Formats: sequence, structure tokens, C-alpha cells
Amino acid sequence: MQKKAVIFDMDGVLIDSEPFWQQAQIEVLKDLGVEITQKECEETMGLRIDALVGHWYNKYRWDGSSVEETAVTIVERVASHVMHSGEAKSGVYQALETIAAKGFKIGLATSSPMALVDAVLTRLNIGHYFSIRHSAEFEEYGKPHPAVYIQAAVQLGVTPKECIAIEDSFNGLLSAKSATMKTIVIPEAVNAANLRFSIADIQLSSLDELSAEHLV
Repeated sequence: MQKKAVIFDMDGVLIDSEPFWQQAQIEVLKDLGVEITQKECEETMGLRIDALVGHWYNKYRWDGSSVEETAVTIVERVASHVMHSGEAKSGVYQALETIAAKGFKIGLATSSPMALVDAVLTRLNIGHYFSIRHSAEFEEYGKPHPAVYIQAAVQLGVTPKECIAIEDSFNGLLSAKSATMKTIVIPEAVNAANLRFSIADIQLSSLDELSAEHLV
């Protein structure tokens, strides 16, 4: 089936925000008396913020701040880091130009809340490329459930099978695959050899490698 749209994940694909997420989780939870490591933060990659905080709360109970309040604090901290020092991942601008030149619709489907989406697209100055932006915060279930991708396709006016999804995390990859989209995965270098990413249709080491041939 001819592809008509490309839907990007945001964190780890458009911006190297995972260090910001890790830093924010470590800082905010430390204030609540919970010490977590950078390695432990890998457990929450690709999760929606409520699931992310719920994961830590189930593992390390704390007092003084609800799960909802903690989630808001973490997102605000991440957004602050993004606006201060966020940078586009290598190849982002070139990839967006390549995709736009081919006449594809471009969308965003992320686990992050819209407050962070706005911060990232403003910081990187790429908002004009995206016809739609959809967050899993508006869905009953976040990734790896396919809802965020299915709804992004609906908003773009295409079927999921007409879409190519670009992801970096395994949870995100499962989400896009479950939505029946063609998948391109760009995992972190340290995870690139992990065999579970082999379920993707295409694996790249960075967006610099994206070409028109991948968009069919």
C-alpha cells in the first residue's frame, strides 16, 4: 500500500530528551526521598507520564506528593531543561525536508504531554512541519497500546497502513506495529544490537540515514 504520511515519535527521535527525563526523574524523586539511578530510568522509556510516575510509586512508595502532582513537577522540569538546552537529534531537519519534499503528511504521536510538545517544537523551530500533534495524554492507554498512533492517523486523514512511524523505544515500536504501520526504529546506540528491535521494518542508527527509498 502506498504510504501517505510519516508520524514521528518525539522524545529520542526529534530531540535527545531522554537525559532530561532521567535528570528530572532523579531530581524530583530525590526531593521526595527516593533515590533512583540513571540505569533504572531506562525502565520508563517510552511510557506516558502517569505510567512513568506510577511505576516509581509502585516500586518506592513516598509521602508528601501525589502521583499527579509528581507527574506535573517532572514534566515542568523536563520542559525547563528543553527550553534551556534542548537540541535536535542529528538529521532531524534534513529528514523533515526530505519527507515534506515527497509530499507526505507529517504528524507527531508522543507519550509526552502537550505542554512538553509545545516546548520541544518551539525550541527546535520545527512546528510548521507538523499537520497534527497528538499526545497519549488524551488516550485511555499510552504506548505500547496503539491508540495514540491510530488517532494520529485519523487526524491526518489516512489509514494506519498508509503511515510510516519513526520510533526509538521498544514500547513505541510495539505501539506503532500494533497500529499496523510500517516502522522505522532508531534505538540508542547502546541498545542497537538488542534483538527485540528486529521486529521493526527498518532500523537506522540516526535520521541522517533516512532516504526517499525508506518512504515506500
